[in-house]
Amino acid sequence: MPTELDKGVTPNGEGAAGKRWNILGQVYFSKATCESTFAFETNSDPGQFVPVHVHPTQDEFILVQEGELDLKLDGEWLKAKAGDLVRMPRGIPHGYFNKSEKPVRALFWVSPARMLEQLFDQLHNLEDVEEVVRLSAEHEVEFLPPEANE
Repeated sequence: MPTELDKGVTPNGEGAAGKRWNILGQVYFSKATCESTFAFETNSDPGQFVPVHVHPTQDEFILVQEGELDLKLDGEWLKAKAGDLVRMPRGIPHGYFNKSEKPVRALFWVSPARMLEQLFDQLHNLEDVEEVVRLSAEHEVEFLPPEANE
């Protein structure tokens, strides 16, 4: 991982250096990475979600670009629409859910980057949910029990 952020443009619909991941059916594109930040785009079809989890070492943000996300943030349900920015401080449980009938596109970023990009590399095309949870814990992402998503 570079220590400094590279200048330039990451085109729409592409990942920086061509980097793209399929994580449990959702498409993610790397947008920028360095020690201080990791930015990625997500594309979530109706019904897709990331269960409630915690980043104990990173602040995370979501800028919704298209569509609407339902979020569980620190035990409270919220909605974020296109143009809204979601702030998720480190240590706060959060998950996002596309409960709408339309796709959602959003820009996420974490600060500092820590091990999240390396985690995405390992999760690419992995279909075993238990292995996803195990690898995530090894990379400072802790999933909560399923009842946290209710």
